[in-house]
Amino acid sequence: MHSPFTPDAFAKDKAEALAARRGLELSHPEQWDFLQSTETLDLQAAPGSGKTSLVSLKLTLLAQGWTSATCGVCVLSHTNTAKDEITRRLGDTPAGRRLLMFPHFIGTIQTFTNTFFALPALRSRGIEIQAIDDAAHAEDALWLLDNHPRYRTLKIWTEKGYGRRDLVAGATYVCDAGELTVTGPDGSLPFKRTAPSAQQLAHLKQQLRDRGRLRYSDMFAIAEHHLVHHPGIARATAHRFPFVLLDEMQDTSDLQQNLLDQVFGHGESVVQRVGDLNQGIFTDGTPSPPRPSAFPLPTALQLPLSRRFGTQIAELASQLTVRRRQTIQGAGPEGTIAVLLYDDHSVTRVVPAFERMARQKVPSHLLAAQPARVLASRLVPGKAKQFPQAITCYLPHHTTSIRDKNARRLINALRLARAGLQDDRTTATGHAWDAVRRACNGSVDQPLPALSRLDRTPATPGGQARLLLHDLLTDDIDSAEKWNQLMDRLVSVLPQLTDTPLRVTNRFHEDLSHVSAPRVLTMPENEAGDGIVASSIQRAKGETHAATLILECLNSGGRQYDVHETLALLTQGKPENASKPVLKAAQLLFVGVTRPTHFLAMAVHRTRAQAYLSELKARGWEIHTVDDSI
Repeated sequence: MHSPFTPDAFAKDKAEALAARRGLELSHPEQWDFLQSTETLDLQAAPGSGKTSLVSLKLTLLAQGWTSATCGVCVLSHTNTAKDEITRRLGDTPAGRRLLMFPHFIGTIQTFTNTFFALPALRSRGIEIQAIDDAAHAEDALWLLDNHPRYRTLKIWTEKGYGRRDLVAGATYVCDAGELTVTGPDGSLPFKRTAPSAQQLAHLKQQLRDRGRLRYSDMFAIAEHHLVHHPGIARATAHRFPFVLLDEMQDTSDLQQNLLDQVFGHGESVVQRVGDLNQGIFTDGTPSPPRPSAFPLPTALQLPLSRRFGTQIAELASQLTVRRRQTIQGAGPEGTIAVLLYDDHSVTRVVPAFERMARQKVPSHLLAAQPARVLASRLVPGKAKQFPQAITCYLPHHTTSIRDKNARRLINALRLARAGLQDDRTTATGHAWDAVRRACNGSVDQPLPALSRLDRTPATPGGQARLLLHDLLTDDIDSAEKWNQLMDRLVSVLPQLTDTPLRVTNRFHEDLSHVSAPRVLTMPENEAGDGIVASSIQRAKGETHAATLILECLNSGGRQYDVHETLALLTQGKPENASKPVLKAAQLLFVGVTRPTHFLAMAVHRTRAQAYLSELKARGWEIHTVDDSI
């Protein structure tokens, strides 16, 4: 096949000139190996190695040399955050901005699957998508189970054992031997497929599909089914995208990899995959043996040099590379690692102590640019009796997104849509209406119509909905009073749009109660720890902080504390002999400890930590007891 880009696209002088404009240093051969390669490859990149900058540089060079008007570059990532960061960096040059338009594609693997395979398959059956969301699917499935007499046998079965309702809530499609079949969340069913309960589950699932309400994984099964029955589509897609770059490969599930192999695994496209296997913390929950194409291949290139942190954090991070051993080299600022020892009576003083220490150890301008963060593996406690268990044990007034998830998702989507109005009003308005449809999904029996189907006559329900959407995008939604007025109007128009009553009106108001806009917080001089930015470790992926505190939490089994077990593993045990829960904790902490540039602190109970404190001191770590002295 004729190359779709010029031979000198990655010439050294072009790369150096563009890198200089972006302030990117290209001083290591590993960077050039990746940058100038035009063959299929894998790149294993350490945290802070400049992977995203290097990827964006390569894509911009590729865009400058791209010659085809009908074939494009396909850039896929695991999360919207990573995708948005790549598009932001591409936007600084005219050539880079061309990658944001046809014939190119930049998006998540989920969006790619939906756009090119699953949605066309569903539309060919006359199905209009209402919501692709696991939580919404679970709520709808259980509502049908509880309210439709057709599923009486299945409902009786669920009432005879603990956790059986989870089977219905998490029922998912798989493509088995070219046919769509229904399985439970673990990939199996507890009864024969000919049993009445199995048949009712399949019918319930079909009803949800026909109403356009599906799980994320359903879309991959539907896409695979579509490709099996129309194999020419995969070949056409590979021809359309002769160059494919996959980011965040460590989080690509077996389900996703299977589909990517079907489309791009036949050698017609150059496929370059980048990621860090040791930061892989997202899975689809379905156990399966590793695929031959699993990332990274044994021949993968490496970027082991981190410019985020210095040698001390790099040494710790290297010991926590439990999935793929890598010696990380620290070329950033020489920071400090500290252990904060607390007891049963000083749990709530841990975060204020960290705030004071961060102000002492990190220059104020760095804290302002990259605020200190508090991270934990768990947001809220479970049923175990141990204390502390989660972030809210250390920060009793910290609010999590568990209760107001639906409202937060809607109002944040509206804020994002509002920000995009000037650039692309049509797209921003469409995204806003889609967010409204998703938010209302659990309160109506029929899907809300697509924006294009809303009547424009002001007196009609469609016209009222359009006016409401306009006001949602222009009124002060950061005002709780104004937000509640808008939600009252939404409650009024919903039954008219669907010709069905709301399921529970008061719950709708509760689910969509106002959520304040996120604030940029500075570190206060008080003792309450109320000003700190706190989140889960999982959400901190890709972030850089001036200072980071990791709070030890109880694992889901209720038996082990993650920070304690990880520190014990580092100082006393061999990783290859560690249990799976301990290795899982170490892997998650790897993400947390590689966030800070200057100051890393870990909180652990004083009694548990005694066995290894001397070893940590010998490494040069600071040991502090949480009391009034810090």
